[in-house]
Amino acid sequence: MAVPEIRQFISHLAVNAKVSASTQTVALSALLFLYREVLKRDLPFIDHIERAKPSKTLPVVFTRSEVQETSADYAEYTELTQ
Repeated sequence: MAVPEIRQFISHLAVNAKVSASTQTVALSALLFLYREVLKRDLPFIDHIERAKPSKTLPVVFTRSEVQETSADYAEYTELTQ
């Protein structure tokens, strides 16, 4: 795998696989590590990579009602254990 294939793969992650920007960065870092540290081959700077768009919203883990319900359950639990 040479520079054109690396560029194509990393761009594919953004365009076709629709991975997050951080996932694309990790994949590129892993390939650079593989070449530099394991294969002992220096790669030139890889430019013209289609980058994944950073997410504009934060993921919602709990809704407000789920947080309130969980907090109430926790408060009830701590009262029972004292």
